[in-house]
Amino acid sequence: MAENHSVTKRFGILTAGGDCPGLNAAIRGVCRAARDRYEMEIVGISNGFRGLIYEDARVLKPEDYSGILTLGGTIFGSSREKPFVAADKDEDPSEKVSAIKETYIKLGLDCLVVMGGNGTNTTGFKLSREGLNVIGLPKTIDNDIFGTDRTFGFDSALAIGTEAIDRLHTTARSHSRIIVIELMGHKAGWLSLYAGVAGGGDVILIPEIPYDIKAIGRHIEKRTKSGKAFSIVVVAEGAMSIKEAEMEKKDRKKYRLECGPSIAYRIAKEIEEETGMETRATTAFLLPALEPPPRNFSPTANTAEWSPSPEATSAPSTLAFPKAK
Repeated sequence: MAENHSVTKRFGILTAGGDCPGLNAAIRGVCRAARDRYEMEIVGISNGFRGLIYEDARVLKPEDYSGILTLGGTIFGSSREKPFVAADKDEDPSEKVSAIKETYIKLGLDCLVVMGGNGTNTTGFKLSREGLNVIGLPKTIDNDIFGTDRTFGFDSALAIGTEAIDRLHTTARSHSRIIVIELMGHKAGWLSLYAGVAGGGDVILIPEIPYDIKAIGRHIEKRTKSGKAFSIVVVAEGAMSIKEAEMEKKDRKKYRLECGPSIAYRIAKEIEEETGMETRATTAFLLPALEPPPRNFSPTANTAEWSPSPEATSAPSTLAFPKAK
């Protein structure tokens, strides 16, 4: 029995971009609240915005989103389809946008709910300027979406990242070596910062603050002289040196490609050259005991709790995009 009434009677819901802990929990919460409280009809759209382009969608029944609270991934599937960007010089993006608008009308949708990160919500905003009613749910382990305090997926990734760092302490101490561990975070360092602090990292490098390898070397040598023969260096994938920060974007990208397979291995080499101490590198993705990697697993209690539910009196941030007038 519905408790409330809404002008929205039928809406579509999709997940786009990378998968993330808590997606299915959020899908379940949105769908249960919509059906149980407002008697809305829900249309699940497959594979992100690609499903809207090719009309790959179906009406959901309660059994479709039952039992998925702790299930990793997304029941809808995902893609990195960018409707407003041409895949090649021969493609016309306007055709994809027109196809989405036609599907929206054909499916009889009053609203579209998009779950994703910066790219997904940017696309959602652009679709709202095309006349669609769009609501965005901020999903990313990077916790870097404007206007939000905490994105769902971040807490779960933080728990795994912290565990990864914590497990390295024993090996680093036993072998008196420096271990550099890389976590995700191309443009934002929230995950590395929080996990580094919680896991006891001795040096934390994030994209927002360019690093000086000599300063890092001095800190590690100071630790060694104080009797601490090991160090854990936590680095976000987008961390950069002062030299890189001064480069043009194109030159920086070329430089990074020439410097090794990842930032962790490059920094490990730089630290070993600077200090003379044995240094190893790994990433949270390469630790066998921690598979699957930190973006594809069951959500933590905090992430699941944040997902909207019929019983909730509040929910994580949502982004309602105004239509163009």
